[in-house]
Amino acid sequence: MLSTAGLRPISFLCAVFALFLSFVSLSSPVEAQVTAFRQAVAEAAARDDDLATFYRGREFEGIWTGSTAADRNRRNALMRAFAGAGDHGLPMGRYDADAIMARLEAAQTPAEKGAMEVELSRLFLQYARDIQTGMLTPRSIDSGLVREVPLRPRLGTIQAFAQSNPQAFLRSLPPSSPEYARLLREKIRLERLLANGGWGPAVPARSLEPGDSGNAVVALRNRLILMGFMDRSATQTYDASVQSAVQRFQQSHGLNADGVAGQSTMVEINVQLEQRLQSVIVAMERERWLNRPRGARHIWVNLTDFTAAIVDNDRVSFVTRSVVGANSSDRRSPEFSDVMEFMVVNPSWYVPRSIIVNEYLPQLQRNPNAAGQLLITDSRGRAVNRGSVDFTQYNARTFPFSMRQPPSNGNALGLVKFMFPNPYNIYLHDTPAKSLFSREVRAYSHGCIRLNDPFDFAYALLARQTNNPEEYFQSILRTGNETRVDLADPVPVHIVYRTAFTNVTGSLQFRRDVYGRDGRIWNALAREGVAVRAVQG
Repeated sequence: MLSTAGLRPISFLCAVFALFLSFVSLSSPVEAQVTAFRQAVAEAAARDDDLATFYRGREFEGIWTGSTAADRNRRNALMRAFAGAGDHGLPMGRYDADAIMARLEAAQTPAEKGAMEVELSRLFLQYARDIQTGMLTPRSIDSGLVREVPLRPRLGTIQAFAQSNPQAFLRSLPPSSPEYARLLREKIRLERLLANGGWGPAVPARSLEPGDSGNAVVALRNRLILMGFMDRSATQTYDASVQSAVQRFQQSHGLNADGVAGQSTMVEINVQLEQRLQSVIVAMERERWLNRPRGARHIWVNLTDFTAAIVDNDRVSFVTRSVVGANSSDRRSPEFSDVMEFMVVNPSWYVPRSIIVNEYLPQLQRNPNAAGQLLITDSRGRAVNRGSVDFTQYNARTFPFSMRQPPSNGNALGLVKFMFPNPYNIYLHDTPAKSLFSREVRAYSHGCIRLNDPFDFAYALLARQTNNPEEYFQSILRTGNETRVDLADPVPVHIVYRTAFTNVTGSLQFRRDVYGRDGRIWNALAREGVAVRAVQG
């Protein structure tokens, strides 16, 4: 988008150009045309501070519209990039190469060519922003999208382009992550499937199970074949081959893999290909928001997958189930990146203010001895005698005390927490509530990420700084004392939300949109002109 910061009046640029004219001799018609072109560039660029600076530094000489080999090379490279914009899920109408070339060919006068020169630079910068760091501003879509997008300076981008090989520069703009390349490949594959009729009609049944037969089973069989989960078959019965295919489908969609096409599985099977394509396009936009080095070793928490993983050189070296924030406005886990610096063994739980006043204060007003596992402390950290306090005299604004749960097996944080200090007070931790990890959908916390295997997670992190990480960790745990353990090499943490992603073998996975965020992102992309397409060949 055009910068609105520090805009210069057109008259200012014209004055600058007039100064430039004072050094130019208008001794021929050719020179007059050159001067008229440059004046048109100056006037058109004056509306954009970055482009005004760029062209002023070039004495208003163009980079696109001239007849030199370098100009033609840049122009052709840009048109080829625009022609492929749809492959990346960008709005094809915004980068219609044929329409842009027609406008360029229609520009005959120096003034018209000067205006098109600046327009091509504007479109180039728009394209560079869109394909490099995304079309959308995350925070404007959802309050939980607090990720900082690594925007590149517009002026630096076009200056670097003008001095570079144009084809190589344009190829370098999309994310270089293996995940982006895999999503791009899968998007094109699904578009070709869509052009050939997609996955066929929906299965006309609420649920099916082994032993069933009839038209609904045939429809299920056909759909699983077209989806790639089953080899070609003529079976009309829900036999072992269908059951195995359903299990493979369930595994790739984060469902309990029991091989029974129950109600929740059937809902996912009947999701249309167009909707899955939307998820892939959204995932590519999200990948652009994260277009920076993730770290050779990093922690990857996918909220929709309910997992937390340690990734080494793009390979998952450890993964555990997780519980994430509940789907309510004040509990959804935010999405952001930070750096894990330390863990706390035998942690105390310092109850967040929001939980104190919204959950525990009403309990204390009814019964001063409620939540007896928690210490109530004053502003100096001293324990408060519950019997000496009339909790009914306080409200959420005036309640003056803090609450803390000392280290114990029953502590809300369990026996270890993993810290990456951030303004959202989010971290990874153990929990005594182990039963939740067996559920298919695990959105129950206040926003922090609970781990099913926190000790093993700790051992994996500590393995790089101690020869016997398990004994080292357990020796600290046995003391019962709250102990901070610094990581010798802090580890980047990325809390993400991907309803479409690829696994270690590169095959496409889908998950439910548990917070509805991807639906809102797709709607915003559609408003920008992004659309699902079918591609032949």
